[in-house]
Amino acid sequence: MTPERFVKCMEALHWSNDQLAEVFECDESLIEAWAMGLEEIPPKVAAWLHALATVHIALESDKPRSIRGKRATWFSLN
Repeated sequence: MTPERFVKCMEALHWSNDQLAEVFECDESLIEAWAMGLEEIPPKVAAWLHALATVHIALESDKPRSIRGKRATWFSLN
């Protein structure tokens, strides 16, 4: 996986470097190194990210839109 593809997958998932570091329980510097092409992205990581991003992109059009702009009913500013 190229660093460019890595970044595209992260964008598709709406994840930040620190969020992925939390998922993998590693230091954020490793994730940043992958994104910048300073470290090779392990094949298992690449396959996992690619699979997640592919599914996320495929299901984007099925995302529920009926809740857009809604707020919780229990909370009131009045």
